[in-house]
Amino acid sequence: MSEKDQRATLEAKDRDELMTIASTLGGKPGSRAKKAEVIDMILGLIADSEPAAPKPRRGRPPKAAAVEDAPVEEAVFEFEEDEISSEVDDAVAETEGANDDDEVVASEAALRPQTTSDSDGEFDGEGGARRRRRRGRDRGGERFENRTDEPWSGDPVEVSGVLDLRDEGYGFIRVSGYLPTREDVYVSVKQTRQFSLRRGDVITGTSRPAARNEKNPALLRIDTVNDGTPDAARDRRRFDDLTPLFPDERLTLSSRDEPYNMTSRIIDLLSPIGKGQRGLIVAPPKAGKTTVMKQIAKSISENNPDVHLMVLLVDERPEEVTDMRRSVDGEVIASTFDRPAEEHTSVAELVLERAKRLVEDGRDVVVILDGITRLARAYNLAAPTTGRVMSGGIDTGALYPPKKFFGAARNLEEGGSLTIIASALVETGSKMDDIIFEEFKGTGNMELRLDRRLAERRLYPAINVDASSTRHEELLYEPKQLKDVHKLRRVLAGLADGGSSAPGLEMLIDRLGTFRTNDEFLAEVAKG
Repeated sequence: MSEKDQRATLEAKDRDELMTIASTLGGKPGSRAKKAEVIDMILGLIADSEPAAPKPRRGRPPKAAAVEDAPVEEAVFEFEEDEISSEVDDAVAETEGANDDDEVVASEAALRPQTTSDSDGEFDGEGGARRRRRRGRDRGGERFENRTDEPWSGDPVEVSGVLDLRDEGYGFIRVSGYLPTREDVYVSVKQTRQFSLRRGDVITGTSRPAARNEKNPALLRIDTVNDGTPDAARDRRRFDDLTPLFPDERLTLSSRDEPYNMTSRIIDLLSPIGKGQRGLIVAPPKAGKTTVMKQIAKSISENNPDVHLMVLLVDERPEEVTDMRRSVDGEVIASTFDRPAEEHTSVAELVLERAKRLVEDGRDVVVILDGITRLARAYNLAAPTTGRVMSGGIDTGALYPPKKFFGAARNLEEGGSLTIIASALVETGSKMDDIIFEEFKGTGNMELRLDRRLAERRLYPAINVDASSTRHEELLYEPKQLKDVHKLRRVLAGLADGGSSAPGLEMLIDRLGTFRTNDEFLAEVAKG
């Protein structure tokens, strides 16, 4: 290329770019040098047969002899390449996974120094030029400090929490429940692959503090996965590969010690809950829905100690969260109404994955969700739109994730079960809520209906005894119990006054109060 063409190429650049190019070629342009003077300096450096050694730039090693004969196009290309690379680096640095250089240290290796990666998390097999381009550059006046390759030395920090994996393969150990915090520990892609980690695993191990250019601490060693050895986690069965069956073992809610707990006693009689049940509590506003769900959770935890109970409150009032935590002996996970919709959905997904991991280990898990309607609303706000909107303003794609959540409930032939009891709102005046309920109405195998008219008459629990039922209840009752329950239902249906179940509920509450257990009450029903 002639000098004239080279000059034309340079004149198309702005002064800052020309200053950088001149520095790359070894020149020292003054801070007040004019654009034409800088161009002359660049052309002089190119034409000079023995130019001065190029001055090393911060964040990038010198090109050494390769720069001496570089034409203007190569110098310009190097500058533009640096600019693009620095923009990518800055974008990566802003994410939570900026510390993706944390390498696996197996459970038996403790704090052994790692030598398989360079300062930016790239393996040694990567080309040197690419590694240099990935190093931090001062693009906006603030230097992004590179970490050193020296192994970290110090006292390890014990860590324990639930693993939340991203689609990219890396993840974070949530050390304070299920919500993200700055203390969460970063887990690298290689660690998740080496130990076949899954979202929802409870991991214990050690970590190191975050480096200067990191936002989170990094995991150094894995000691246990779900209270077992890391090697045992590789051979686990998968939840989706297990065989679902009808619920055939009942979760008893009532007890002889609490004869006046009418909520539990009526549910045991008319709408029993089995292990693996997919139950829907259908309730209008101000019908006592939250109180009923709290009583169900309390009864399950007291009468079924072998069951792992998880209560998930989505878009709930903060005072209700506090009351639930003080009343229930189990995990209470909440995302209150003042939090963004993205937090509602992410917490719900992590809770479901945690429940699946427990079921894979053969545990019986109960998840009480309040409520499925609010979760669907959150997905409608947070999920990307598909462009197909139904009446009420709900996107068709927003209904699939909550359906997937609710549909995970099942009794498994290989052992273990996942029971989900969720609430659905009706009669709210919202077309969206009606559509959500219609979508979920046929998916459950147990339904408990609450009636606001009963609540207005101060009849609690405001359970519609005629509309509440469980599918395949014959698998949950003894043959004699089933016969007596059917007789009781006929009596309650005969007391219905103009479609109202109030007379039947009043009679049932009065009669149950005279007997200490449901079996004694059913024996009396059989005599009548």
